[in-house]
Amino acid sequence: MGVFTGEYQDSDNVRKVNDSLPINNSGFPLIYEVQSVKIDNWTSLVASDSVEGTEVRVMPPPPPPYFLGYTLPPGHPCHTFSLPPPPADKKRTGPRPCPVCYLPVEEAIALMPKVPSFSPILKNLTYIYEENLNKDKEFGGSDFGGYPTLKQRDDSYDIRESMNVRCGFVKGSKPGHGTGFDINDDDLLEMEQCHGVVVASAIFGAFDIIQQPKNISEYSKQTICFYMFVDEETEADLKLNGGLDASKKIGVWRIVVAHNLPYTDGRRNGKIPKLLTHRLFPNARFSLWIDGKLELIVDPYQILERFLWRKNATFAISRHYKRFDVFDEAEANKAAGKYDNASIDFQVNFYKKEGLTPYSEAKLPITSDVPEGCVIIREHVPISNLFTCLWFNEVDLFTSRDQISFSTARDKIAAKTNWTLNMFLDCERRNFVVQKYHKDVLAHMAPPAVYPPPQSLRSANIPPGKFAVETSGENIILKAPFRDVLPRRGRDRRSGSRRQRKVSKEIISS
Repeated sequence: MGVFTGEYQDSDNVRKVNDSLPINNSGFPLIYEVQSVKIDNWTSLVASDSVEGTEVRVMPPPPPPYFLGYTLPPGHPCHTFSLPPPPADKKRTGPRPCPVCYLPVEEAIALMPKVPSFSPILKNLTYIYEENLNKDKEFGGSDFGGYPTLKQRDDSYDIRESMNVRCGFVKGSKPGHGTGFDINDDDLLEMEQCHGVVVASAIFGAFDIIQQPKNISEYSKQTICFYMFVDEETEADLKLNGGLDASKKIGVWRIVVAHNLPYTDGRRNGKIPKLLTHRLFPNARFSLWIDGKLELIVDPYQILERFLWRKNATFAISRHYKRFDVFDEAEANKAAGKYDNASIDFQVNFYKKEGLTPYSEAKLPITSDVPEGCVIIREHVPISNLFTCLWFNEVDLFTSRDQISFSTARDKIAAKTNWTLNMFLDCERRNFVVQKYHKDVLAHMAPPAVYPPPQSLRSANIPPGKFAVETSGENIILKAPFRDVLPRRGRDRRSGSRRQRKVSKEIISS
């Protein structure tokens, strides 16, 4: 079936998908929670009425207007899958990946919902455009996000069937046109053509190296939009060192340059494509956001199936691996110098006055108030779009540390609706993305020793077996030397410490 053991697969092992999808090769029928018979299998039935010679044609019921979830059948490997205990490796105590049960790519694609998920209460969401900004602000805001009053902020959390809210790009009638975070017309046109799944990421300040996804099926490469947003500095670096040319493509990534960035804080600029993906891709149904430092190593359709569709969720994000409480997260940010302490304290105290309390088991089934925000998996429906709009507004009003504002936006919406999101384990996130080093960290790491190429290993007088040897072009890279360890036998297997102590005693006594 498709049970991952936590070890990453090579791309050659990915099962190919053809254009005849959707199909189901699992051998297990698909079971939906809301109907006893798969809708695709309904046929017209003819039955005799009590009146002789007449027939009553029983037509199939119309498909539901919303996706209502499904259940894997009993006996399915992923249905009975459970996490094994963590490996007993005392030398490695930090966060690590854990096994995740994915369906094969073609089965995941076959389960892609045909209709959108249900959006509780909210059905119509539009966005505020302010030609003349009122900058008489009470405590925050920007030209990009607007300057809402406290009352306007409170009203945005009053969930109604139709709502009009601020959601970035307030200065223009179309995102990317004179709004800040401006994008060329040809790029905007391409982005509007994405009608299915988008994988988005961003690198600003030439801070990271572009990571190419691995284990991506050919079907995904043909049907999924992969977009990497960069600033002008990163664009220049990619042209010089990264192979960026007129095609605007590097590997699977389509490179889009954002001009006139609205913030001086690069982290805050990064929240625009991260949280406002639905505004940049107005016709996309699903999106997967990954930070620029991450390498994607599992097919996006498998990720969507595992964390959204199988859970009947419209938003999924992993919990922080260590912290669950906003107050603890704020103190950790202050200790690490992630933002000025006074601004963090102001934000936390503001939320505290609104009713924020430390996380406890009393909040269950909510499992955490702090996400690990480097990956976001979502369906673009009104309620999840509203959530990321309001989450972004908190980032715009307060600090750029989105892990501090996450639970406030989530809980305010949940209080007015029955909407919930999927907060999965951080070790599960680490199963499908691998974190790489930032450029500045790589620059300070010592490179391996490279020696001039000798005519031969023999002429270089390298003792066989004493070095691990790798060739790189004309160079020979010598790794660290190692000792020849011979097995002990008989009495020599025992530690020599007792023998050493005896010899030392004889020396002293003599």
